[in-house]
Amino acid sequence: MAASARTQATAAAESGPAAGIDLEKVPVEQVVAALGVEPDKGLSGAEAKDRLERYGPNAIVAKEKSLAAKVLGCFVGPIAFMIEAAAVVSAILGHWQDFVIIVGLLLFNAVLDLWQDLKASNALAALKKGLAPEATALRDGKWGTIDAATLVPGDVVRIRLGVIVPADLRLVSGDFAAIDQSALTGESLPVAKKVGDEAYSGSVVKQGEMEGVVIGTGGNTFFGRTAKLVAGAGAVSHAQKAMFQIGNFLIVVAVVLAAIMVAFRVYHVMVVANDWQAADALNILQFVLILLVASIPVAMPAVFSITMALGALALSKEQAIVSRLAAIEEMAGVDILCSDKTGTLTKNQLKLGEPILLAAKAPQEVILAGALASKIEDRDAIDTAVIEALSDQAALKAYRQGKFVPFDPVTKRTAAEITDDQGRQFTVSKGAPQAIVDLAKPEAAVADKVKETVEDLAGRGFRALGVARSDDGGRSWSLLGILPMFDPPRDDSAETIRQANAKGVAVKMITGDDTAIARETARQLGMGANIIPASDAFPKDMDPNNVPPEIALAIERADGFARVFPEHKYAIVKALQARGHLVAMTGDGVNDAPALKQADCGTAVSGATDAARGAAALILTAPGLSVINSAIDEARRIFGRITSYTIYRVALTMDIMFLVVLSSIVLDFQPLTAIMIVLLSLLNDIPIMTIAYDNTPVSERPIRWKMPRLLGISAVLGFFSVVQSFGLLLIGMEILSEPTRFAALGLTDQSHLQTVMFLQLIAGGHLLLFITRTERWFFLPPFPASPLVLALLATQVLAILMCAFGWLVPAISWNMIVLVMVYSIVWMVVLGAVRLVTERFVDFRTARHRRSLALVGQPLMPHG
Repeated sequence: MAASARTQATAAAESGPAAGIDLEKVPVEQVVAALGVEPDKGLSGAEAKDRLERYGPNAIVAKEKSLAAKVLGCFVGPIAFMIEAAAVVSAILGHWQDFVIIVGLLLFNAVLDLWQDLKASNALAALKKGLAPEATALRDGKWGTIDAATLVPGDVVRIRLGVIVPADLRLVSGDFAAIDQSALTGESLPVAKKVGDEAYSGSVVKQGEMEGVVIGTGGNTFFGRTAKLVAGAGAVSHAQKAMFQIGNFLIVVAVVLAAIMVAFRVYHVMVVANDWQAADALNILQFVLILLVASIPVAMPAVFSITMALGALALSKEQAIVSRLAAIEEMAGVDILCSDKTGTLTKNQLKLGEPILLAAKAPQEVILAGALASKIEDRDAIDTAVIEALSDQAALKAYRQGKFVPFDPVTKRTAAEITDDQGRQFTVSKGAPQAIVDLAKPEAAVADKVKETVEDLAGRGFRALGVARSDDGGRSWSLLGILPMFDPPRDDSAETIRQANAKGVAVKMITGDDTAIARETARQLGMGANIIPASDAFPKDMDPNNVPPEIALAIERADGFARVFPEHKYAIVKALQARGHLVAMTGDGVNDAPALKQADCGTAVSGATDAARGAAALILTAPGLSVINSAIDEARRIFGRITSYTIYRVALTMDIMFLVVLSSIVLDFQPLTAIMIVLLSLLNDIPIMTIAYDNTPVSERPIRWKMPRLLGISAVLGFFSVVQSFGLLLIGMEILSEPTRFAALGLTDQSHLQTVMFLQLIAGGHLLLFITRTERWFFLPPFPASPLVLALLATQVLAILMCAFGWLVPAISWNMIVLVMVYSIVWMVVLGAVRLVTERFVDFRTARHRRSLALVGQPLMPHG
């Protein structure tokens, strides 16, 4: 197992006889000798102090960024830099109202980023809560309670019922202990421990009392390895990457256009006019600053965040809490769902199958004997399952239980002395089938049948219990039968998996249980049977951050994994991501926390530990996985809205930038004033935020950021939008050249033409959104949602009134306003056709490229 690597590291770090010894594997006597401790005396206080200085505290130590560094990080990045540049430009131009608005948007985005960053540190904080605060240790020959953080390798500690194991131990004395390590390893039942076994830090003692010697502390424990994985897990969201790429694209376009414009203006002033003055430099600077303001989509991060926040609100109504907004967008592209088995795909409640009868005459006879050999108040999972299988639990009232011997790993069975309501006494016992066979000593044929039955049940993933009865005080026993047990699938799991598969999402099972149990669960759920034991897939000392390609390929092809540890789950997620997949991971235990944090969309299921909830991006409050499909649908709707906005915003930004540059170079005319550009930003972006409510179709397959495709479509729409705007500008110039001929339009000077261009960019921009929001003709369903239509309509009316009555812009005539609106509507049809043709062409090229890759045998990235 990979866990052994850290005990080797611990041992190798020691001086003396422990160097190079695997303290997990060697006999316990050798462990005690290697660590230089006497089990009946413990370490001396001086030696413990010396080892504490050598090995450090028994605690999780994590390097954390300061709050100041986190705050500063929220103001870094292409979009952030562009918004900050816009604020500086506004201040330079003295437009303080614009400055306040832009800084407000910057702070809004920063607060959201900081909140997300602080949430990410919750997983480690929750993990630390799982550590034992105190320990009972033997030092200087005396037992006492000490701070668990001061434990060192070689300390002798005592663990008992209800205690959290304070460090990794090798058990050296005591009868037995049943330890619940499900949160660490995923095993669904407490594990029986005996002398020589290991107990993991953070696990909980459910039965018994034992003593052990500490072999690992702090980051060198099984628990500590999990904490290290959590601290190192996580990835930049695809939404953040997309905004970086969009920001970089717009910056490059803006810089190129600015360079062209500056070169032209300098040439014109110095060479053509031969009259260079300081005022000319200021005019050029003002042009560059206006272009910079035009290029910045100041509201883009806010639109992304608000859209995802409204999606989170919708999911909360379906009992799913979103703790990391970007995960909603990630869920849209998820094509692999790695699901924990116990409690997620299954009920985490052992149920009995049909009893296999031996000496008993009826199934209920075997179940009743097994129930009488149980103790309901102990709340043991096996005892509970047996008692609940009784057809009439009231039948137990006819019996009185005398002496009860609990299960221990030596005898591997329970036993109880029973007296019925007529005073007759008998003894019952249940436990491991071989232990019951050894007790009852049946004929060879019966013993062989039991062996075959148990092997058959194990092959189908069932646990088995043998049940026997003695009527003569234990001198002779009758082997009544075998009770098969299984953790049944949840009622909705099979349908949930079927629906996920239909959406293009493959479901892989990951469990700490045995391979046979995993395969039987997979069979019942209609999943694939290619379940790989983790020990077969992962070399002992493999770095989970660097999975070899051949292992990553095997992981990709597998249907599930059994007997996994935390680093295995983490490595599985990392390997699948390296293969180009977007991965969702579900889990509920400490052992799931590293993988949950690393996954593109980590999902903590109902009843999850604080560590799992802290690491997850999505927290389910209802049992099972059925809400996952709702989350996928909602995520794909949200992704569609964000994509619509992105295409619209990039195209419109290009329209404004190219219009400013072309009109300056070709016509020596500034088409928009600085205040018009800021007004455009506000009137276009603020109402567009209602796209978060839009009616968007749900994609049938996972969808991702295909940036070349998105920017390509945006660029084509941007080009034709420039043609639209520049065409109207040329028409306006023609009207200005013959004002008497077009007197009815009331266009008399260039300031009025600027207003015309302002109105066209408002009207055309809003109509452009109706084109980008759907991949079909804009007049076909799904129709835009009422909030979006009303917001855009209100903005159009406001812009028309501003232009008609001269609010902040020079007034133009109603005739000119009507002409601009008709012109924009005609172009809306043209741009709609352009969008459809462009998408068909891009899709055709993509399909041909994928076919050519398939022909030469190269791997295809999933879903584009």
